[in-house]
Amino acid sequence: MTTVRDLMTPSVECVGEEQTLAVAARKMREFDVGALPICGDDNRLKGMLTDRDIVVKCVADGGDPRKTTAGAFAQRKPVTIGADDSVEEALQTMEEHQVRRLPVVDGHELVGMLAQADVVQAAPGRAGRTVSEISESS
Repeated sequence: MTTVRDLMTPSVECVGEEQTLAVAARKMREFDVGALPICGDDNRLKGMLTDRDIVVKCVADGGDPRKTTAGAFAQRKPVTIGADDSVEEALQTMEEHQVRRLPVVDGHELVGMLAQADVVQAAPGRAGRTVSEISESS
């Protein structure tokens, strides 16, 4: 059985909850990603921040990304997947929560990220349905 650990991108970069959105945006540019996990001082996952969050929820509302912290976007418990969970379970979780990326945890430690693109080769037919389900609701 293929597990999430087999497909995830390991060694994920976080943005600290006290770091600004400007810092987060620079990290996104540097690592060529559109989303970053928000991590607290305790190294626990506090939420997810997307480039869209920065633009739509801060800049477009007149906010200052140099003063707004990433923690302001960590309002709810993030949806995660276990590193040893099945790819099928990951796809179900993506569909259920309408997300394209899942932080991967092992216990309470963030160990990677799983994106839709990561699972397409492992379950092409199933992954295609998941992409459709998420795209229809977005």
